[in-house]
Amino acid sequence: MYHTNDIHSGFQHWANIVGHIKRNQNENVRYVDLGDHADRANPMTEATGGIGNIQLLNEANVDFATIGNNEGVTFSQKMLDDMYSEADFNVIVANLFDRKTGLRPSWAVPHQIDTIAGLQIAYIGYTSAMTHFYEQLGWDVSYSIEGIQAHVNQLKDKVDAVILLSHLGLPKDEQIANEVEGITAIIGAHTHHSLQNGLKVKDTWITQAGKHGIFLGELTLVFENKDVISVQPTLIDPTSCKEDKGSKQLLESLNQEAVEALSQPIVSLVKPFEVKWFEPSVATQALCDALTEWCEEEIGMMNAGVLMESLPMGDVTYGDIHRICPHPINPCIVELTGKQLIETIRRAQTDDIVKLELKGFGFRGKVLGLMLFTGITITPTGILVNGQTIAETKLYRLATLDMYTFGFLFPHIANAEMKHYLLPEFLRDILAKLLQTGTNKLTFS
Repeated sequence: MYHTNDIHSGFQHWANIVGHIKRNQNENVRYVDLGDHADRANPMTEATGGIGNIQLLNEANVDFATIGNNEGVTFSQKMLDDMYSEADFNVIVANLFDRKTGLRPSWAVPHQIDTIAGLQIAYIGYTSAMTHFYEQLGWDVSYSIEGIQAHVNQLKDKVDAVILLSHLGLPKDEQIANEVEGITAIIGAHTHHSLQNGLKVKDTWITQAGKHGIFLGELTLVFENKDVISVQPTLIDPTSCKEDKGSKQLLESLNQEAVEALSQPIVSLVKPFEVKWFEPSVATQALCDALTEWCEEEIGMMNAGVLMESLPMGDVTYGDIHRICPHPINPCIVELTGKQLIETIRRAQTDDIVKLELKGFGFRGKVLGLMLFTGITITPTGILVNGQTIAETKLYRLATLDMYTFGFLFPHIANAEMKHYLLPEFLRDILAKLLQTGTNKLTFS
């Protein structure tokens, strides 16, 4: 089995990967993709609504795929329906259900039993259980050790091996391998680990092939009398592989179509929209204010580095909007106490944050940059909210970016009990609206 994961629309090595797979495909070979193939930070993916990614997977002769969070929570239900209706392969997702109907989407199956070389191999797919995000888009995602064990139990006596296609991340994969009986191998994703020779936990092998196609995964199962006697995971450097001309030509064609689709002007600026990362600018502050207004709140915060370039006077296309704000970042509202808000603001002003060259959490920029505030004033004597001193025990609703709710950036935001994500709009949708409606009101400088 060849496997890819977390390509994130990073196609530098795609033609090499497909070239190697095609040259080695035969009746005893399968190719699976573990999700996050599509990333809307890429203009082609944005312009085609992810359908271009499906066309690339079709052309690569993928057999089975599951979805990642970049498909599940950055595309609407309709966009996913449009994408996967184009798939020539089986999409395997056991834990994705429509909240209204309680049913899986029409394009997904919970598992697939594949006959290969006289053997029966069961594939089960699970996507990342980012519950709050999926709920906003009308999905329920379930995940439990007991649920996976029950699913494996339904299949393991009927087949010769069970493969879990997991976009849950390595820590959960290790837990599953440790606690669920009957899984031969877990092909993983989500956490971007490069497991050169795999990882064995009890009787289950785990493998994962990094991100952006830096590796192509290969997992070899050896059977004797229908018993697995050997599992051999390895990673292949695609730069040593010959390109596939068909994939290269398709990608070039899709990129050209994207350029044309994103080239239509949406507004004409009467003054430059000048972006600065480490000092205040009217442009970045205007976006912070627009974010706060979009969320219908009185206070907000946003880092200047989410805007990657300035815009000159004249016509602005959606391609320009996408280029300067490519992140799959959504507006978000969190509730903090005054004390937590003070500590968050102070942390936001440290060099550790301002100069942080962040990778991940949806951020596709270079550096976080200066933190901007709306309705919050920092004075030598204290911090004011709408002109009033912060009350440490009072609860405040803060309009901000969803990326702050992950990981280590701002612990109080990450750990807040009340988080409300405004999906499916991205920050660039707010930027586009600001430019279209605010050019006569704002003097950008």
